[in-house]
Amino acid sequence: MNQEATGRRGLAQRTLDALITTDPHQRIRLAMAGLSALLMLGCIGAMHLVAAAGLTDPVPVYWWTLACGAGITTVFVLIRSGASRRLADPSLTLFQTIACNAAAYVIAGPARGIAPPILAVIMMFGVFGLTPRQMVGVALYGLVAFGAAGAVVQWWHPAWLSPDSQPPALSAAYLVMIAVVLASSTFLTTRVHSARARLRSQKRELAAAVEQIRELAIRDELTGLPNRRCMLEMMRLEHARAQRSRQPLLLAQLDLDHFKAVNDTHGHAAGDVALQSFAQTVHGCVRASDLLARWGGEEFLLLMANTHPADGTRLLERVRATVAATPVALPGGTQLSLTVSVGLAELAPGESTAALLQRADAALYGAKRLGRNRVLLAH
Repeated sequence: MNQEATGRRGLAQRTLDALITTDPHQRIRLAMAGLSALLMLGCIGAMHLVAAAGLTDPVPVYWWTLACGAGITTVFVLIRSGASRRLADPSLTLFQTIACNAAAYVIAGPARGIAPPILAVIMMFGVFGLTPRQMVGVALYGLVAFGAAGAVVQWWHPAWLSPDSQPPALSAAYLVMIAVVLASSTFLTTRVHSARARLRSQKRELAAAVEQIRELAIRDELTGLPNRRCMLEMMRLEHARAQRSRQPLLLAQLDLDHFKAVNDTHGHAAGDVALQSFAQTVHGCVRASDLLARWGGEEFLLLMANTHPADGTRLLERVRATVAATPVALPGGTQLSLTVSVGLAELAPGESTAALLQRADAALYGAKRLGRNRVLLAH
């Protein structure tokens, strides 16, 4: 029984996909066309009530109903086949329904007053879907269509058109109301489009502000490197990955030698320049997969995933030599030589990040006790 129900649901889904496709954009257009068809059905029902009340000849209403039905079918075929995608209104709702509404105005006899309210509903389809320029085109088309309809009512009386004695003033009033509907719809479209553009701009500005705040939260303002908060999170992630994959993980702590003397002798502005230069030098030596962060003051951390101690030591020796060989140009033309001491530790099985950091820090202080400007691997 469950298999039979599943089969029926599958058949229903395939049938639905065959009718309205699986393309989400095409489904939206077909949905708009479906709403337009429901509106047309309401208009058709109103016209048949008018004919049943004897206010107009039912024969033109029947022919008009057939024409509307053919139009709805044609629109469905054009949308379903994809032939309407190149048009400004791919769902074809406005031009189709305005033409049918203008024709209803011609044949409705004394009940022509139903046309402007229906036109107002029709135009709502465009307010939220078209650009102001496209809506102006639709409004001009509506004026032409209803202008032609008003001319037929006023000056042309074929045998199929129910004769009526509509005063010219009433015809003019109807056309004025139709013009008001078209103009107000165009104005609303302009306002909606402007509001959408403003919201998109605010959304972009908000996204940029959020990104800036995120960067401020994870970046060191002076060096541009990841800050302590970011490094703690990356250490947590890499620690979990290393424990899971049993791949080696190295953590190095780098500290500029005698940096307090730099600040005392040359000033804190020179110290900032030295830190920036050091960060750039080290960043140029490490690999793209390594993470260099400012830990605080003149201390930096380097996290090296999937790296064996021998490889990490060679990399850090290159960093140490490059720093020593790269003088820092201070404001005023002074050249400043820097050296760095490094403590390196490899994550042990079951070891916490705090313990790993403590061993790297101990190795760093060991390197300083041994004379600075050296790399020391913790054991």
